[in-house]
Amino acid sequence: MEEYAIELSGVMQNRPNFKLGPLDLQIPKGFITAIVGPNGCGKSSTFGLMLDLDKPDAGSIEVLGEPLAQGIPTELKKRIGYLPEQPSSHEDGMKGTEKAAFHRFWYDGWDVNRYRELLRILEVDDNQALGKMSKGMRRKFEFAVSLAHAPELLLLDEPSSGLDPLAWKTMIEILHRYMDRGDRTILMTSHIIEEVKRLADYIVFMAQGRVLGVYEKDELFGSWFTLFVSGEELNAKKAAGMPGQCGVEHAGGTTYRITTSRAAEAEEWVAEEGLTLVSRQALELDEIMSALLLQDRLSNRLI
Repeated sequence: MEEYAIELSGVMQNRPNFKLGPLDLQIPKGFITAIVGPNGCGKSSTFGLMLDLDKPDAGSIEVLGEPLAQGIPTELKKRIGYLPEQPSSHEDGMKGTEKAAFHRFWYDGWDVNRYRELLRILEVDDNQALGKMSKGMRRKFEFAVSLAHAPELLLLDEPSSGLDPLAWKTMIEILHRYMDRGDRTILMTSHIIEEVKRLADYIVFMAQGRVLGVYEKDELFGSWFTLFVSGEELNAKKAAGMPGQCGVEHAGGTTYRITTSRAAEAEEWVAEEGLTLVSRQALELDEIMSALLLQDRLSNRLI
């Protein structure tokens, strides 16, 4: 039986200007899962519910096998690391050393050697006031703090925000090493396509407070393609019958540009219909997101 680090079942949250859910989502244990979607789609709100920083109006949440109905137990908190998108402004007057001491007190697994090693690798001086650090320096410091107690589950909200390219590459390497043991889980949000491609094993697409789909990364990028197909009898209606079709455009003459989420089946269909596959082009993550959003809008119109 597959184990999950996080399970959301029928989770809903209603706010005056935003509705989240219902969310049914399972995050596999031992892998890196990335949530991607437009700004305001509910990524950070979902993190808040998983951390018991906010309460759902309906549904249930389990984190590392523990239900959150009665709040998040202290022992469970110790197994989780969290890097929020924005640092807490009320900590600006603290020195890095003071925040580290606070975490060392609360987290049994705090490893001072690992913490110092992370600061050295990331080139961070923690003897500064947090509010005086540059955005990138503060981000690197908060990242080191989130990892220093060797959490079983790591939640990263836009982890590379404010990092320069060199620091970004270093962060990627650190996270890969963190996952080497095989028993740790990362759930992250990111709008950086290369970051998702470099890190994620699974990708969750969100929009307007709902999950549009969950995909294994390699399968996703191996399935979503734009095919340029030609044929004397080909028209928009016929092109719409392609397996996995989620977008048809006339490309001139007898050629059509058809986007599909099932490339292998689509190419078989092309051959069976006696058509010509002129070329094929793999979709990038943002293009897949756009296609899913279009499908979602069209399906909502039909309801």
